[in-house]
Amino acid sequence: MDSRMNAWTWGLLVLLGLIWGGSFFFARIAVQDVPPLTLVFFRLLLAALALHIYIAGRFDFHAILTARWREFLILGLINNALPHTLIFFGQTRIGAGLAAILNATTPIWTVLIANYFTSDEKLSPVKIAGCLVGLAGTIVLIGPGMSAGGQAPLWALLLPVLAAISYGFAATYGKRFKNVPAPVTAAGQLTASSLIALPLSLLADRPWTLAAPPLDALLAILALALLSTAFGYILYFRIMAAAGATNASLVTLLVPPSAILLGVLFLGERLALSEFAGMALIGFGLVILDGRAYRMLAKAA
Repeated sequence: MDSRMNAWTWGLLVLLGLIWGGSFFFARIAVQDVPPLTLVFFRLLLAALALHIYIAGRFDFHAILTARWREFLILGLINNALPHTLIFFGQTRIGAGLAAILNATTPIWTVLIANYFTSDEKLSPVKIAGCLVGLAGTIVLIGPGMSAGGQAPLWALLLPVLAAISYGFAATYGKRFKNVPAPVTAAGQLTASSLIALPLSLLADRPWTLAAPPLDALLAILALALLSTAFGYILYFRIMAAAGATNASLVTLLVPPSAILLGVLFLGERLALSEFAGMALIGFGLVILDGRAYRMLAKAA
């Protein structure tokens, strides 16, 4: 275990897992009363405003945003606007826990995409094994949707997976921002993606014609934007600074259980046995990809 992961950073990691698992919970509540595209816009806009306040003139933010606005638009599209839209549309038909499990395949797609588009992150036998196990779990999850007897339609199951693929492209593309302060990258992509989401919401949903959402939906939107997005990014960057990117990536394993727990406790959701099996396979694949367990076994041998 990395010595930098002390009790404090483990606590932050667990908190982030709860917060990001909560994003699927909050989205499931809000999407019942707010159309997905409009929900995406408000999530991104409110989170962007919160991060602007957090930055408050530091890091030379506006100069960087002006100089690199085209790159922020691309990152905002593939890391925010597109995947959020796909997940929210999927969550109109599937629960928070299942959506979180399917989206947890992000590291698997990231490894596959990085192997193709980069020269320094090629597949190794361990990575190939992790990808195959994780993809097997994905097949177990979406398999029932391919038959008429599935509880959820296939398209709703595929959308969080497509969102995970989009996140994988974003992780690879985002490497060009490695010399940009992390809060600036977060605020820049959220600002750009809110601008992308605005015309889509206006054209598709005509939000001025919609009935005012109930209080629980409004509170879910605020939690989704301020807690799961703005504060979640700040917390993630703090963990990265304290414990490194590899340790921070362990949050991927904590998000689905958090979303499942919240869905069971507050939304009455239940997972089928096949869905637990799929989650176990994806989790095992992520552990293999992380490589830590393999290195410990090799060292012990």
